Amino acid sequence: MNDPENKKINKTEAIKLYSSRAIAGATFLGGPLAAGYMIGENFKAIKKPIERRNSLIIGVFSTIILFTVIFMVEENIIEKIPSQLIPLIYTGIILVIVEWKQGKILKSHEESGNPFFSGWKAAGIGFISLLIICIGILGYVFFGTNNEVDIKYDAELSVFQKNEDETLVFYDHINTETNYSLIKELESKTIPKWKENIEIINKINKFQDLPIELIQQNEILLKYSKLRLEAFELFKKAIEEDTDIYSIQLERIHKEIDEQLAKLN
Repeated sequence: MNDPENKKINKTEAIKLYSSRAIAGATFLGGPLAAGYMIGENFKAIKKPIERRNSLIIGVFSTIILFTVIFMVEENIIEKIPSQLIPLIYTGIILVIVEWKQGKILKSHEESGNPFFSGWKAAGIGFISLLIICIGILGYVFFGTNNEVDIKYDAELSVFQKNEDETLVFYDHINTETNYSLIKELESKTIPKWKENIEIINKINKFQDLPIELIQQNEILLKYSKLRLEAFELFKKAIEEDTDIYSIQLERIHKEIDEQLAKLN
């Protein structure tokens, strides 16, 4: 026969809750967004609507803040961080919050033999949360960064690339054209276009709110452009003097050019 007093103490007998372990697993997979939803559902079950709303809001904003910080950190630093470290950190924080806010009621719920939602359902929530985050990141990448600075940068860089394509054909002409034609090509097109490319990089370096990765790319492109200009000016000098004494110097310059191109890749 059931003890009426024990029946009264078992306040969560008729409801299901998400356990700490289920919340932790879903959080590791789907981030703070999954945690905010599941903690909120627990509050909903125990008739605490304000706490539920707050949990959802905190889950959403925590997710936004987390990925904003990740995007702000330089890529070379992110690459050095073990892939599981960040999820382990925010999952640990969530577990502390769950224990603080719902630890007693979850423990009482378990001791009373009351039901919990399955781990599979929790995993599903984690997966859905992960999917939402991925869609958000893709949306940011494809639409959020399409601002005025990016448009101006891409326009200038397209001119840079056009100049590059038009001048590198000089290497195909070295063994097929006369010295006179090569000098004319260098004077009228090749050298001026690389001077223009240097001006383009200096110009876009003055754009306001230029992302750090583009600033770093510009540094490489500027050095690359100066090396190209130096090489073509040396070609012109060698052809005019009809000598190969600059071959070692040209080899050194082209080696440095290859190093800068490797950085861009």
